[in-house]
Amino acid sequence: QVQLVESGGGSVQPGGSLRLSCTASGFDFSTYPMNWVRQAPGKGFEWVSGITMAGDKTSYRDSVKGRFTISRDNAKSTLYLQMNRLQSEDTAIYYCTSFHHWGQGTQVTFSS
Repeated sequence: QVQLVESGGGSVQPGGSLRLSCTASGFDFSTYPMNWVRQAPGKGFEWVSGITMAGDKTSYRDSVKGRFTISRDNAKSTLYLQMNRLQSEDTAIYYCTSFHHWGQGTQVTFSS
């Protein structure tokens, strides 16, 4: 059974940091490029970041460049997203995906 399980979301103050994790099972994680996609309240899905199979190349949407870092550990079948200097505009449910497989999402919200 294919599973992608995200964790690490929560409530954070503006300027804070969170590290999201996504653990894969049921498929060969190392053979898929992986991505983080988010959906803000009332909005559509928005691609955030991607990483190659080997983890040697990464890409980001402009609004998160310099603040977010994607990485992966193929030995642990785990994808990460380090998010720093979080802004209220980053409020969303974050999904990890190969675009063939999707996780259930983890929510990032802001506290005043």
